Amino acid sequence: MLGVVERLWRYPVKSTAGERLDHVVVEARGFAGDRGWAVRDADGKFGSGKNTRRFRRMPGLLLLGSRFSDELGEARLLDPAGQPVTDSEAFLRAYLRRDDVVLAREGEVSHFDELPLSVLTTATLDWARRALPSVAVDERRFRPNILLRTPPGTAPFVEDGWLGKTAVLGGGTLIEFVRSSERCVMVNEAQPGLPRSSLVLKTIAAAHDNRLGVLARVLTSGRVALGTPLALA
Repeated sequence: MLGVVERLWRYPVKSTAGERLDHVVVEARGFAGDRGWAVRDADGKFGSGKNTRRFRRMPGLLLLGSRFSDELGEARLLDPAGQPVTDSEAFLRAYLRRDDVVLAREGEVSHFDELPLSVLTTATLDWARRALPSVAVDERRFRPNILLRTPPGTAPFVEDGWLGKTAVLGGGTLIEFVRSSERCVMVNEAQPGLPRSSLVLKTIAAAHDNRLGVLARVLTSGRVALGTPLALA
């Protein structure tokens, strides 16, 4: 056994703060509702903490939250105080001071940067806390879907040894670990209770070649809950 599920997160609106869950449906695409929506500008770029071919830097998105309704199949945007907004696009245009943004449902272009499922261990998270004693660090900086509680004494970056292997969550959700998670400036950005710090990315880059956590794809759908064990198949 690799560990047990400590916390579950999904991010209904890409680049906003996550939603903590007790249980979730795992589909071929990933967690139900995860990154199903994104803030998109007139050029078709998605709101993010960085500027790339696909992304447009939109400072402040991580201070917003989002929730997904399984019953309605819709995402709801939350303001910095955690309150639902009534008109997402009007709010975003005023908040971001841009008149060209919309809240867009995923279409032909995936909202995922790479793969649909991200896993981080408590062993690696504890290393980050030790390596950054002057910085507030919890798993929200690294945006995992699954924070896995690993056994005492587990070495940091244990996830590296899982690449290319399959694992089973609980009674039958099968996943395959594909690659390490390459980190970007998003880990530095401010979130509620987590001030901005450029030290986070610099430390990961110096210590572990900019990699932290692991990305996976879903082979067999199912459900996962807090306390679910994860074991190599």
